Amino acid sequence: MLPHQIAAVKSSINNLGGALDSAWLCLCGALVMFMHAGFAMLETGCCRAKNASNVLMKNLVNVCCGTLGWWSLGWAFAYGGAAENGFIGTTGFFGTGFYTQDSTTGIITPVTCDASSDGCQSTMLSWFFQWAFCTAGATIVSGAVAERVKSPTYAAYALIMTSFIYPVVVAWTWGGGWLATVFDVSYMDFAGSGIVHLTGGVSGLAGTVVLGPRKGRFVNPEEFEPHNLPLVVLGTFALWFGWYGFNPGSTLTMKTGNDGALAAQVAMNTTLAAATGGITVFVLRYFITKKYDVGGLCNGILAGLVSITAGCGSMECGSAFATGLIGGFVYQGASMLLQKLKVDDPVDASPVHGFCGIWGCMAVALFDWGKGFDHYHGWSGWSCTPGSDGVSCKTGANGTGLGANVVMVLMIIVWAGFLSGISFFVLKRTRMLRISEEVEETGMDSHHHSPPKAYSLSAAPAASGAV
Repeated sequence: MLPHQIAAVKSSINNLGGALDSAWLCLCGALVMFMHAGFAMLETGCCRAKNASNVLMKNLVNVCCGTLGWWSLGWAFAYGGAAENGFIGTTGFFGTGFYTQDSTTGIITPVTCDASSDGCQSTMLSWFFQWAFCTAGATIVSGAVAERVKSPTYAAYALIMTSFIYPVVVAWTWGGGWLATVFDVSYMDFAGSGIVHLTGGVSGLAGTVVLGPRKGRFVNPEEFEPHNLPLVVLGTFALWFGWYGFNPGSTLTMKTGNDGALAAQVAMNTTLAAATGGITVFVLRYFITKKYDVGGLCNGILAGLVSITAGCGSMECGSAFATGLIGGFVYQGASMLLQKLKVDDPVDASPVHGFCGIWGCMAVALFDWGKGFDHYHGWSGWSCTPGSDGVSCKTGANGTGLGANVVMVLMIIVWAGFLSGISFFVLKRTRMLRISEEVEETGMDSHHHSPPKAYSLSAAPAASGAV
């Protein structure tokens, strides 16, 4: 073939690859976005009926404010050239520079797919997929502070979380910042056990500690049991379903058979860890209470999902089973610890996303499918991390990978936990954080919402003159 013919073939292949990637990531991004329906149902069911409308509203507001935060500042801070300074991006604010436009004709070129291009993905595609992750991370906080935080205050926090706190964590990691080059193998977090879930979990923990427990939570605990288990179960299934966009979608491409095989491996590992985590907590709760705990089963499933999110693309299925099993124990231990310390987390968001997020970041290094403990695959997927010659496998990298992830976990806790704690503390001192005791006693729905209750369960009056 002549050079121009070869170039034409390569251009066609790149165009096809770009189309496949776009279809794949749009689908997976939509699945991740659907997780908000799961969060909304789960959080509403776990809280009391008198606050159901308020919990639903906060989940909707979180997505709306989070979208504006991600569009205005968040994307730019996360992916706007963080690799240049190692800390934060500086370009792409308000969606600028996402495509090129001819100054004379006004014709727009959204993406270049010629023979020399690599990837052929539009910036808009990445913006959409990563937006779904950003708003999901912020929603975790809403569950931890439910039933006692003022709605406008939470909306303002969601804007801060999605425009600055979370994007900086992404800039350090997925954005190519300093954690991407720490030690000689970098961190490893395939889909976000640390970057998304730990960030949301530790922020939620900071919020609930500053807020304090709901009135009477540890005096009359039976009054604070989930009011609607069907919603909790439906929410759990919706989240599990959405996780198939969260984890398999993090391959970020679908051009080759190997890409498809990796996505399938990720889906299998995700499924195994979820099921194992659920059964583990279910059995543990039965031994503790001698009763079946449906809510515990649901949170166990989520604990397994969070635990496998970091390592779903770099471990075999037996290790995924072990990750979910240990994740169940981690969740149960963390849940009992918070109750003993009288930390009131209505949906156990911190044990599920925070503590299991930490475990997931450790599991990805401990269970990496490299040969023995000497080879390390990490971001290389099916292949080992290459040595200095670029051909042979790097040796002795497993411990280095674990060390890099320990650094990542500590930095996320310090950054997200500190900034969230400071934000909530300042709001508390200015009396802008917590609702009044009167509102807390009667419920936010009747005070602040129209209609004043989420449910209308009264029986219809009998028809007059009925025989």
